[in-house]
Amino acid sequence: MTAFSRRNFLASAVAVSAALTLGGALDSLPAYAADPDYHPGHPWLRESRIGLFLHWGMRTIPEYTDVEAWEARVTGDGWSADYWVDEAIKLHASYLVLTSFHSKLGYVRTWPSRIPGSPRTRRDFLGELIAAAKAKGLKVVLYMTDDPQWHDETGHDYLDSAAYSAHKGRDVDISTRDGFGMFSYDNFVEVMADYPDLAGFWIDNDNAYWETNGLYERIRRERPEMTLSNNNEDTPIMDMVSHEQKRGMLPDYDYAAATWTPLPRLAEGCFTVAGRWWYNGSDNSVDYPLTLRRIISNCGASIRSLVAEGAQHGGRFPAKTEAFNDFAKTWLDGAWGALEGTEGGGYLYGGMQPGWIADGGFVAVTVAKDDPTTQYLHITTRPSGDTVRIRDNAHKVWRVEDFRTGERLAFTQADGYLTVSGITQWDTYDTVLTVRTAEDRIGLIPPSEITATATSSKSGYPAAHLVDGDFTTYWDAGDTIPVSVTLDVGEVRPVAYLALNQREWSPTQNRETFGRKEDSARIKDYRVYVSDDGKAWSQDPVAVGVLESAKGVRFIDLGVRCRYVRLDVDSTWAADSVPAFYHKLLVDHIGVGEHYPRGVGHV
Repeated sequence: MTAFSRRNFLASAVAVSAALTLGGALDSLPAYAADPDYHPGHPWLRESRIGLFLHWGMRTIPEYTDVEAWEARVTGDGWSADYWVDEAIKLHASYLVLTSFHSKLGYVRTWPSRIPGSPRTRRDFLGELIAAAKAKGLKVVLYMTDDPQWHDETGHDYLDSAAYSAHKGRDVDISTRDGFGMFSYDNFVEVMADYPDLAGFWIDNDNAYWETNGLYERIRRERPEMTLSNNNEDTPIMDMVSHEQKRGMLPDYDYAAATWTPLPRLAEGCFTVAGRWWYNGSDNSVDYPLTLRRIISNCGASIRSLVAEGAQHGGRFPAKTEAFNDFAKTWLDGAWGALEGTEGGGYLYGGMQPGWIADGGFVAVTVAKDDPTTQYLHITTRPSGDTVRIRDNAHKVWRVEDFRTGERLAFTQADGYLTVSGITQWDTYDTVLTVRTAEDRIGLIPPSEITATATSSKSGYPAAHLVDGDFTTYWDAGDTIPVSVTLDVGEVRPVAYLALNQREWSPTQNRETFGRKEDSARIKDYRVYVSDDGKAWSQDPVAVGVLESAKGVRFIDLGVRCRYVRLDVDSTWAADSVPAFYHKLLVDHIGVGEHYPRGVGHV
């Protein structure tokens, strides 16, 4: 059997996606989600691609220490909730995160809170924003900080322990983490009760008081429709992990390379567009290529982009930020059909291989959810010639077009690659090719015809998970490297290649994130041996090399006939100085290709 139905191959992905989209019961989710605290994310959040991160408060430049004076300035300068909503719409954002109760912005609550302890406005800016967003089909999420440490950074103390203590009837020092945890807990409860249309909370790390006193469980119980996101931490009860301001990747916009959240867990990348989170008194320039390519690259990995723009006191963005938003509207309009309603390609949902391609190009891939026979190649870094060559991942191609113009493009398909030639119209930021493929993936041996064993497996994560057709289960090598995996394909037959989807729980390079050392827990040095009977193995390896440390599906070409394939993993990329990732290896799936799709497309 060489034509393996895409529907069969992605059955688990479709089932998981349906369960998540419909808010399915936990018992319908994959094994990794068996934790009773796991939450898959609300449908609107799963469908989102972009959000607007609004940092705005009393310490916006020029800084204020008196909340009444600040509120008068805001109102006098013409603050309007509709302005922020309209700017979000330009960015094709579907949600806004209001960030004023921030440790560096004066802990101001932009709603008429009944709880003393930090600045609070009389005007209900939060309520106005929620109403304006709802009227135009957007959601509002409220940022909440866990951190009191910057309360008197400037010499003025923005926290008032005496007032809060009087309110509680006992002494509470809200400049301590426990005291601030209590104070902020009360604010969570107040906001939940007062704003039924608030979509959720974006939480900047956990506070022990919240966890000890069951804050998240209370939110789930009282407001189950609310979303919960955590910054830089993966808390199972929350819907999404946000990854803050990643840098140091190559290319610099490849945000996914620095993240560590495997699908279908929801992930978000939050980053600034003008080099600062909040308005600092300057009209900073916006890096158009970096920002737009981050958005595209994130879509190619099913990561949401939370775009941070700092507003002035009156709500307006600086001129250069406004100009970027105006440009982004038009530019994103032209590419949106290849982003909206898609998932990242090369991962759980199928699709061609993302990443570096020949001649210095870089490609992100998106796959249409309602028609997985349609893929989009996003060429975010142009190759040196007029040709794009990408691993096809067993997708048989029958047509290639320029997404923006509809012009048909010539292509050939052989030896595991799709080669599109004669491209003459290149977009500055993202040249998009529409690729139409057959429903069946060609040349893959069905997982049901393969068995897998390994020399080491962690209990509960057996090698059988490598070939169960379910990308949400995985094999864990049990902290053992070197390690070997043997695949039995049932009979002596052609084996053209292996396609490996390693678990995307680590970044692709050695790095440090907020003091946490990280590294790539992926295969580095490998050898492949083959056998007809599982006893007599080839004297020399049929393939030997270094597997690139990269996200998405990776390939080892073999070109042999055999029944048994043994992959010896001699090393992984993580250094011994990063013990959380050293000698760790988790693999979602290994596909075995019997032969490659072939074809030619003429203009």
